[in-house]
Amino acid sequence: MQDAQVTSLISSPRGQQDGRAAAIPEVTILMGVYNGGAYLAEQLDSIANQDHDRWRLIASDDGSTDASHDVLARFAKQFGQDRVEIRHGPQCGFAQNYLSMIRSLGSSPGWITFSDQDDVWLPHRLSSGVEALLTVEPSRGAIHCSRSYITRQDLSEPRLSPRRPKPPSFRNALVQNIASGNTILANPIAGELIVAATRQIETVIAHDWWIYQIVTGGGGRVLHEDTPGILYRQHEENAIGANDSIAARLHRIKMMLSGKFKEWNDVNLMALQQVTDCLTPEARSLVTGMIQLRGDPSPLSRLATIRKLGLYRQTIPSQFALHLSAVLGKI
Repeated sequence: MQDAQVTSLISSPRGQQDGRAAAIPEVTILMGVYNGGAYLAEQLDSIANQDHDRWRLIASDDGSTDASHDVLARFAKQFGQDRVEIRHGPQCGFAQNYLSMIRSLGSSPGWITFSDQDDVWLPHRLSSGVEALLTVEPSRGAIHCSRSYITRQDLSEPRLSPRRPKPPSFRNALVQNIASGNTILANPIAGELIVAATRQIETVIAHDWWIYQIVTGGGGRVLHEDTPGILYRQHEENAIGANDSIAARLHRIKMMLSGKFKEWNDVNLMALQQVTDCLTPEARSLVTGMIQLRGDPSPLSRLATIRKLGLYRQTIPSQFALHLSAVLGKI
């Protein structure tokens, strides 16, 4: 059962769009779906109840065997096929499902955002992002993302996701993702960059980490807001899950030191090398520096290069783990 705080968050009065928000193009929502029928209706309802109602939804069903397609079909019938499009995904994992949707967008996709199938958006999820991004000069790419309320499976006991004490940047994006995909909204210039870059690559570890890397690497801005915009539901089928407990953080640090972090970097760096035309000279130099760092046989030299390049993670323990992974050759 939802607790009173969650009920209040979801049912807060719909706001009024100002003239600027009402004048912008509609927001295209990309939602990956796979056996999400247990929670999908609540997520779709929360999209329908946004106080910024100029949206259209593309939902890519990646081979669901439950009632997901029926839930999507009912939603499409309610809002019409011009606002809700249902597709069949490539069935190669969640990252490829999102990449396939991104690639399918036009070269000028307008405003794009991303949705998980099992969250619940708060009414201001879209409007707060639009309002923030309208403060950025129109010629510069930018994404908006935010903290979340992490909840139990039944949406009870909401707690804030961790703060991000250090600023977003490509130096951070090379070694950590802080842009949660279920909170990302991209302005039109960032959308053009994301589509162009994604069409040039085969795969990445996660679509949201890729977006964080390509936007910061391309000279764009990341506006990370402390005010949460979603209820991030935790359950056994989460593709990744929250990272706000000591146990979860220790698990991810352990993954870094086990060599998994090195495997992730193999994939991401290969993708970044395929889109050097989308990166600033500084970002290209950092990619080259990180590749050289990983091939350096000297542990102390690798550690010194991390400091020279200015690569950083958000917390002291994870920064220590980054340094240790470099010394152990696990970067």
